[in-house]
Amino acid sequence: MNAIDLLKADHEHVKAILTQLSESTDRAIKKRTDLLAKLEMEVSIHTRLEEDILYPAFKQAGGKEVAEMYYEAKEEHRTVDSLVLPDLKATDPSQPEFAGRVKVVKELLEHHIQEEEKEMFPQARKLLGKAKLDTLGEKMETMKAQFKKELGNLAA
Repeated sequence: MNAIDLLKADHEHVKAILTQLSESTDRAIKKRTDLLAKLEMEVSIHTRLEEDILYPAFKQAGGKEVAEMYYEAKEEHRTVDSLVLPDLKATDPSQPEFAGRVKVVKELLEHHIQEEEKEMFPQARKLLGKAKLDTLGEKMETMKAQFKKELGNLAA
């Protein structure tokens, strides 16, 4: 699968989880806890795929003209991974703060997804070309399967 197609499919999956999470009520504690765990796993794997495979190839192919976009995307990942998701995980799912934090996570991730899909991905298609994106996609599929296996073993 092409790297960008794989990442877009991940984006759709993450958006679906975020929608379910934001529509849940404070009485659905188990559902919120399960969805949050699923969201964290998907975002974690997706971030690694982008930062280990696509972003370096994109930055190298584009040089200085794409460097700002590259660093902005990495900073958005860091904000979600280091600040926003840990805060959400530490919040009691039965409390109103949880819904507020879910809304912020959803807005941040949707903003990030939109920027990638409207700005970075079209530019990556031009800079990298179909053959390179297919090769990167194969690497991503292998890495994703390995991460899911590792995370599955941790959960067991």
